[in-house]
Formats: sequence, C-alpha cells, structure tokens
Amino acid sequence: MTSVFEESNLSKSIFRVGVPAMLGQLTTLIYNLADTFFVSLTQEPAMIAAVTLCTPILLIIMSVACVFGMGGSSVIARMLGEGRRESAGRTMNFCTWAIVLSGVAAAGAGLVFLPEIAVVAGADGENMAYTRDYLFYVFCGAPFIMLSNGFVHLFRSAGLIRESTVGLMLGNGVNIVLDYLFIIPLGWGAAGAAAATALGFFCSTVYYFLRMAGECRRGNGLFPLRPRLRGLERGMVGGVVGIGIPGALITVLMSVANIVLNNYISIYGSDAVASYGIAYKIDMVPIMLLVGLSQGITPLIGYACGAGQTRRMADTMRLSMGYGILLGACFTLLFLAAGRQLAGVFLHEEALIGQTGRFLGILCLSAPTLGVINMVTAYFQALGKAAQSLAITLMRNAVLFIPAVMLLNHLWGLSGVIAAQPVVEAVLTLVCAALYGLELRRQPAEEGARTVRRSHSEA
Repeated sequence: MTSVFEESNLSKSIFRVGVPAMLGQLTTLIYNLADTFFVSLTQEPAMIAAVTLCTPILLIIMSVACVFGMGGSSVIARMLGEGRRESAGRTMNFCTWAIVLSGVAAAGAGLVFLPEIAVVAGADGENMAYTRDYLFYVFCGAPFIMLSNGFVHLFRSAGLIRESTVGLMLGNGVNIVLDYLFIIPLGWGAAGAAAATALGFFCSTVYYFLRMAGECRRGNGLFPLRPRLRGLERGMVGGVVGIGIPGALITVLMSVANIVLNNYISIYGSDAVASYGIAYKIDMVPIMLLVGLSQGITPLIGYACGAGQTRRMADTMRLSMGYGILLGACFTLLFLAAGRQLAGVFLHEEALIGQTGRFLGILCLSAPTLGVINMVTAYFQALGKAAQSLAITLMRNAVLFIPAVMLLNHLWGLSGVIAAQPVVEAVLTLVCAALYGLELRRQPAEEGARTVRRSHSEA
C-alpha cells in the first residue's frame, strides 16, 4: 500500500489519517459521556457537578503529555519528510522518556496539593467530597494518562495510524466497561468513574509499549526504547518543546478558561453546573471529531513541509477546512433540532432537561467555526510556527474568553456566560483566517530560502 504521506489522491490521504484519528477521539468522547451517564443514574446533581469540575484538571494532565507528544510529532514528521529517519528515532526516544518523568512528577504534585486543587477547580461544600475522590484516582493514574495521550501523537507521526487508534480505543473501551462495574454494581460513584479512567489509560499504555517492543524486534529504528539521551541533536529538544508548549497551552488555557467558567456557573448552583456539564459533554461530539481531524492531518502537513511540497500543504488545508465546516454545520442543525431529547438521555427532571437543551442550543453555534480554527492551529503546529500557534491559543482562552465570560455574565446572567463560547469562536475564526492568509503570502519567499539552503548543502 502507498504510504499515507505520499498518496496521490489527497482526499483519500486525509481520510486515511483523519478517520482513524476521529474514531479515536470519538471513543474518548464516548467514555466521557459514559462517565456522565452512569454518574447521572445516581440522580445526584452534586456528583455530576463534581465530574464536571474535575474535567479541566484531567485535561491539564493530558496537556502536559502534549508538550512531548504533539511537539515530537511535528518534529518527527518533518524529519521523515527530509529523509532523516535516524534523527526521528532519537527524537521519539527522547519524547517517550520525557513523558515518563513528567507523569511521575505530575502524580506526586497532584496528590500532595489535592485539597487546594479541588478548591481551585470550583468545588464547594456540596460537592467537595466527590471532587476530591475523583481527583485522587486521576492523579494516581497521571503517568499512564500522559503516556497514552503522548503515544497517540507519536505513533501517528511514525505512520502507525491504525496502531495509534487501536490503543486509544482499547483504553476507552476498558474505561466504559469499568465505569458500569464501579458505578452501578459497586456503587463507587464519582470515585468509580475516576478509577475507571485511570485503569483504562493504564491498559492503553501497556498496549503501546508492547507495540513499540514489536517494532524494535522488526528493526524499526523509530522506536529504540532506550532510556538514554545520548545522540540528541542540537536544537531538537528546543524544537519539540517550542512546538509542544503552544500545543499543550491550547488545552491548559482551555482548562483554565473552563475553570473560570465553572466558577461563574457555580454562582447559580449545582443544578446549573450539572446542566452545563451535560450540555458541554454532548457538544463535545463535534468538537472531538474536529480535533481528531486536525490532529490527523498534522503529520501530513509536517511531512509535506519537510519535503518542500507547498502546493500539497495548501490543498490539504483547503479540503480539511471544507470537511470540518460541513461536519460542524451538520451537528449544529442536529443539536438545535433535538437538544431537549439528547438532554433527556442523561437527566430526569423536566426543569434540568429544558435548561440543558437551551444551553446546548447556544453552545452548538460554534461547531462550524472549529473547522477553521482547529485546522489553522494544526497547520502552524505542523510547520513549527510556535508564535502563530501560541497567538491563537492566547486569543482563544485568555485575551477573548475570560473577559467575554465576565462581560456577558454582567449583561445577561447565566445565558450570557454560556454564550461566551460561540461569541469568542466567531471572532477567532476571522483572526485565524487572517493569520493563514498572511502565511500563504509569506510562503514563496520562505520556500525560495529553503531551496537555496538545500543547494548549498548538496554542493
């Protein structure tokens, strides 16, 4: 089979990398919905609220892995495009062991400062105990949560698209089964949901290491699995971290923004937090699918950049943005038409169902814009353009979102707080389109400079 990076039919190439990544993200979403669904069967709004409050903390843990997972993926894909396979293997080795050390550090820090973290997350007397129980198991599983999320990106950059998706789906499948077992028969509530999450990521991590060991036995130099840092090239670590930090900040700042949002929503009580939590989880369906599509095309763009295929990069972006906008629009129409029915799957009180359906109708308005925002962000990450990627991240979650939450809360109360997301995404879409347009105009000069450097090196 033709390499996915060299497939002549570009739409087929996008689907070969995009669909598995989207399926992987979809299973992640299904386990998140399973958490919420099984916890909602307890008919305890405070417990549902605790799971909602802990979600940003879980995302922050995952984001640390993105420093080396997404950063490493971008560097590795460009190295492979340039034909530097041995350098790509050393980069893979560095990223793997950096994630291991980061995971151990995150687990230790989280367990030591667990009570303080629960307060920062927005927990109060009504849901504090549930929040602390959930966080305890999440921090115990932090090394495996981080390794699993890092390997998803690293495997894709090495062309192991199917293996990347299988590992993600395996962990999420185990999580869903254990969700039911721990929450329903055993009655562990929020703690059971968190324990299922940690064990699911543990199983996923074991699978990835077994696959890496198999690649080593077959002589695949991309997976050396040696716990040593000798042979690192100058600039490689900086390249990984320089791209990885903006990529991780996307999740970190989004989580910080959600913590601010949760604190504002909690002013209106646990019922409001529970309603928003369920509406947000449902709205995560298009969000996660579009995240998967953007993550899938990142290695394609990185490889094309390393190989000097400027036209292929532009065509990949054009098609991917078109598919993303269309997918987002379909979900917006679905949620506007069936928001109350979807809320009724998770809730039983008519007042909460109505409120959740209204929240979902507001949140879903931003789905089509993600087809532009996510793809442009992925584009800059793939090219190693840390400044532009960081600018989009800061605009989205700090410069625009937090002030929007404060202002709209003042103007329209709870509905205004919920509306902050679609308002900000609409503005950011225009910003991303402008940044991408500037980059396209700048590319001919940069491509000429790269050609000169190649000629000099060949001489």
